[in-house]
Amino acid sequence: MDRSGDRIRFNVGGEVFETTATTIANAGRESMLGALLDDTWNPTQHRSHEYFLDRNPACFAVLLDLLRTGELHVPPHVPERLLFREALFYGLLDHVRAARWGPFDGNRLRLATSVSGRAPGDGTAVRAGPDGGYSVAHGGLVHVYDWMLEEHRPITLDYQQVNDIGYIDSDSIVLTARERLGKCDGGMGVFSASTGELRHRFRVVHDKKVKSFTAGALSFSSDCKIFASCKGRFNEYGIGVWDENSGNQVDFFYEQPGCSFGDADKLQWLDGCNCLMVATLFPRTDNCFIGLLDFREKSVVWSWSDAGTAASLDEKRVLHAIAMEDNQSICVVNQYDDLGFIDLRSNAGGVRWSSRSKLMNRKVPNEESCYPKLAVHDGQLFSSMNDSISVFCGPDFALTSTLRRSYGGSICDFSIGGDRLFVLHNEENVVDVWETPPSPIV
Repeated sequence: MDRSGDRIRFNVGGEVFETTATTIANAGRESMLGALLDDTWNPTQHRSHEYFLDRNPACFAVLLDLLRTGELHVPPHVPERLLFREALFYGLLDHVRAARWGPFDGNRLRLATSVSGRAPGDGTAVRAGPDGGYSVAHGGLVHVYDWMLEEHRPITLDYQQVNDIGYIDSDSIVLTARERLGKCDGGMGVFSASTGELRHRFRVVHDKKVKSFTAGALSFSSDCKIFASCKGRFNEYGIGVWDENSGNQVDFFYEQPGCSFGDADKLQWLDGCNCLMVATLFPRTDNCFIGLLDFREKSVVWSWSDAGTAASLDEKRVLHAIAMEDNQSICVVNQYDDLGFIDLRSNAGGVRWSSRSKLMNRKVPNEESCYPKLAVHDGQLFSSMNDSISVFCGPDFALTSTLRRSYGGSICDFSIGGDRLFVLHNEENVVDVWETPPSPIV
């Protein structure tokens, strides 16, 4: 190593690079390169003329430029997967991710790539991972992809139908499954995202006995609790609660008269009020129910239902719901792709419908329709409609962007996580990956 002043020299695979300690410090102390500046780390090379690294020099040049400028420029002759592997070695994966795409913004999203599935028309759900990876459910099989969009070993549930997917962290995936008649299976478990192996199976205890059950919708709280809708053979209908760390059941909210919990389509934990939103929606049930559950008091502190208001299929039926704590409301969508809002401050309020989304609806001829879905992220509202996703912003949720592509058919599901939007198309089983371009370096 030559440290004349601030200069540092590296010999990487026979190619010499000269840079400064200031540039290397941009890697961070937790990285392999940043550790070189730590006086307590003193390998043999520290006393030599230069550092020798038996690694790929072309990738090192790209990563060194990233540390100098904050921008990532990958030459055509450098395979991305090779670059990612080298970035992992140097502890620079977070730098590469940050340079590839910026903080999530629905109004600046660009289609980055599309990943084709292996079973056209069979994808049922897509879920984003916390690090930019994702998973797709196909019946009893879940295909898992890391943030580099490289597929890992799939998770197989032996012909059990997967109902929902959720991430504890980037390498721990929770799956819920339907119990098969006479098989005493179903339930839920946590699996390794990298190997597909079962790590833990969650149990439901009723009357001091372990029961088989069907697990449905999932949600996670900030204090490491896992919630799942549960439906057993006898009286085990309700919402189960498990501890993420121990895997033990810590609570169970039994279904109350007039409140459908076991068949819930959507669960969402609300940190602000320490309540769980439970939504059981059409067509799973004839009458839609949305409620807020307070587990501390075992009570439904707020609820809404369309029982007695929808006389026929021509009426507006709620197909999906999402809670928006900042606006103290719940957004819903119907079969006509209309958005509606329910005020959480009143138990007597109805749905205030708006046809703004319908104005942007574009039905593709001879294409199978999918039920619309909703999501909210950093105050932006997202609604899928046929082959597009609409983005709504502002206090009145005005339509600000529309995301659409011409391949894959209708959208059957989408998910936001790891600063990416993943969109699952119905006909071709294609997952579109949308990213926000990084902000320019000034």
